[in-house]
Amino acid sequence: MTSTLPTEAPPPPDPDNPGSPAPVADAPDGTARDSRRRRVLRGPADDPAWARPALYALLVATGVLYIWGLGASGWANSFYAAAVQAGSESWQAFFFGSSDAANFITVDKTPLSLWPMALAARIFGMNSWSMLVPQALMGVASVALLYATVRRWFPPAAALLAGAVLATTPVAALMFRFNNPDALLVLLMVAACWAMVRALERGVTTWLLLCGVFMGLGYLAKMLQVLLILPALGLVYLIAGPPRLGKRLLQLLGAAGAMIVAAGWWIAAVELWPEESRPYIGGSQNNSILELTLGYNGLGRLNGDETGSVGGGMVTRGAGGNYLGGPAGMPGPVGGGMWGESGVLRMFDASQGGQIAWLLPAALVLMIAGLVITARRPRTDRTRAAFVLWGGWLVVTALTFSFMQGIFHAYYTVALAPAIGALVGMGAALLWERRRRAWAAALLAVTVGSTAVWAWVLLGRSADWYPWLRWTVLIGGVLAAVALVATSRLAARIAVPVGVVAAAVALAAPAAYAVNTAGTPHTGSIPSAGPATQGMGGGGGRGGRGGFPGGGFPGGGQVPPNGGTQLFPGGAQGGAQGGPQGFPDGGMYGFGGRGNAAGGMGGLLNGSAPSEEMIALLEADADSYTWIAAAVGSNRASGYQLATGEPVMAIGGFNGTDPAPSLAQFQEYVEQGRIHYFLGDGGFGGGARDGSSQVSAEIATWVQANFTARTIDDTPVYDLTTPATTTQGS
Repeated sequence: MTSTLPTEAPPPPDPDNPGSPAPVADAPDGTARDSRRRRVLRGPADDPAWARPALYALLVATGVLYIWGLGASGWANSFYAAAVQAGSESWQAFFFGSSDAANFITVDKTPLSLWPMALAARIFGMNSWSMLVPQALMGVASVALLYATVRRWFPPAAALLAGAVLATTPVAALMFRFNNPDALLVLLMVAACWAMVRALERGVTTWLLLCGVFMGLGYLAKMLQVLLILPALGLVYLIAGPPRLGKRLLQLLGAAGAMIVAAGWWIAAVELWPEESRPYIGGSQNNSILELTLGYNGLGRLNGDETGSVGGGMVTRGAGGNYLGGPAGMPGPVGGGMWGESGVLRMFDASQGGQIAWLLPAALVLMIAGLVITARRPRTDRTRAAFVLWGGWLVVTALTFSFMQGIFHAYYTVALAPAIGALVGMGAALLWERRRRAWAAALLAVTVGSTAVWAWVLLGRSADWYPWLRWTVLIGGVLAAVALVATSRLAARIAVPVGVVAAAVALAAPAAYAVNTAGTPHTGSIPSAGPATQGMGGGGGRGGRGGFPGGGFPGGGQVPPNGGTQLFPGGAQGGAQGGPQGFPDGGMYGFGGRGNAAGGMGGLLNGSAPSEEMIALLEADADSYTWIAAAVGSNRASGYQLATGEPVMAIGGFNGTDPAPSLAQFQEYVEQGRIHYFLGDGGFGGGARDGSSQVSAEIATWVQANFTARTIDDTPVYDLTTPATTTQGS
């Protein structure tokens, strides 16, 4: 019987954990170079001959999946694309993550995820490929690093299965082909676990400090979300770290310090930088990165109290739990807010199931099996430590996503994919090596069979999409489960092909969804993976103009057919008027704006797509202005900026609810001749109901009262250099 935890060359194993492999000893000086070359090409000495070629095949296949046809998504999320474009032209915009090269306002996240894309744009020019290829390469690197982390303590087959699960998770295929911060976040979280695994082997403080650095950089990628794996990291070292308890505590304090330093240098720089010479911190109400961290992107995500957010400042509930004013408004989900119902089954519902949940039940079962099997082992047992580490990641993150009341999008679940992959790979290997025991073979069979049944259910939500696949996976899974029961009595040469087939059946459905995702262009701020499913507006392809493309709203709320024309009179323009329970200040604050495109929820927050006439107008005499135009909301402004390559002021930031600029400041910019045009009929704006700013509405009202509009692309364009009458003041 092959050992689950292969023993490598000297030095000897940890005496507190005799079943664990020892780290590989350094080669003699004279052969170090040859040893390293051989290790790269052949892998560790105890690897079978097929292991390293299989790893390279996995990485090549992952690269093809994530890179092929990448340019079809264009600017993807134009909100971040505009910041990439700005960072490729201005080092100050690069450092702060500004939405425009004139440094008016930042994106509502820390900027580390933008830096690789902006550097690529500086080198290769600003285009879809230069922006998105770094994201795809991060996906390949994440798969490789997950393989390396699992392989240190488990057989090559376990590591390959872990990497394959991550690579073929549909939401991973989405986010590693997209320009949201999640790609870098996932890579850094896997890197933190890799460093922790190295620290657990010998208790070397350097590895713990490196783990802390990766966590701090994770904050700079997507703020507090990285902290979801912090409990697992701290707990596993407290339990299984080799040194005595006192030293373990001191080492963890040192790692926490490294994390704070790795993130804090940028926070300190922003907070200490004079406000008048840096951009406004987008997403905050007080121009503070600390407020953004703890509020809109922090506790607000958990309790739903998000001043300035889409759910807070833009859409409110009326009587009877309906959005935008009762029966005449938008019928929304009851009990979960506009982001869907929260609860323990949230990861399995129509919005999230096809993104991440294919192997989630299997991962939970295998996690419990691993912890039970290793329950009586020594404190420093590495197998149990691995299940604590990856299981803690999975449980804490999944529960947080399931019960958070604030903004939640299905693509956030990509943060679960590495943990699911690791647990499936490790748990399958642990049971496989015990398959001659009837209970282990039976548990393997039940896991594979139930995974096939669950895939049958998920595929049924998109029943018209390759219906034969649904039944193939079900029948194949049942047959594989029956065969796995028999492996307890089969020779290895016969049992191994059965295991390979079982793994292939388990991966078939998510892999098909991942291929569909890679073959579908995705744009907008809320993309989704896979084909359209019941209960969702669409699968993330291209949709209509403005309004709510795909017809979907999180949690199942649909745009009403007549909706009360008072609320949505704009139709394709996405306009929205409002009484007391609608949108404030008339039709300028609809969801859409002209030219929105993307399926499902993606197009809800997409950038504008200006015509050649509009582009020519904006580019004329552009060098004479700091901003060629101003528009309410970053998504609306981003489309014009990306089309022209010139700075466009995003009034109010992402949602149009940030108090930047003030009306007085905007008037001063206009008086100084720094803004050429104001582009109406779009953006969010309004605010006020949750305490967020309504200055965007005040600015729009002032512009309407003092300047004359002409219409291009069905958009009112106000020339701010030519007042209609003598300025009437504010």
